[in-house]
Amino acid sequence: MFVAKGALSSFSVNDIPAARQFYGRTLGLTVADGGMGTLDLTLPGGGKVLVYPKDNHEPATFTVLNFLVEDVDAAVQQLNDLGVQTKIYDDPGLPTDDRGIMRAEGLEIAWFKDPAGNVLAVLKD
Repeated sequence: MFVAKGALSSFSVNDIPAARQFYGRTLGLTVADGGMGTLDLTLPGGGKVLVYPKDNHEPATFTVLNFLVEDVDAAVQQLNDLGVQTKIYDDPGLPTDDRGIMRAEGLEIAWFKDPAGNVLAVLKD
């Protein structure tokens, strides 16, 4: 039987200083330097994410991190006020409003990207 002590997620970026600025200052997460040039993110609720540098980084084409919020409209406004674009999809398969919010089947979600192009989202809790 496999028994793990814990778990964390990870994803790559092409610019660690830009990631530190974005995740720490823009999104307000606790960011610590990790080993070998990595960053350790502490998420609301205590979860951990390892962000690692990769010279040939290719942005994830899927959502790598979801932030649960009480009010998606308010979260989108806060992100937009910080200069974060939330209208990243213009796709009939993902019908979003002019602010980038999709409301379907009880789901409210808006996507945005980090400086490395990875997809993140705010999602109604």
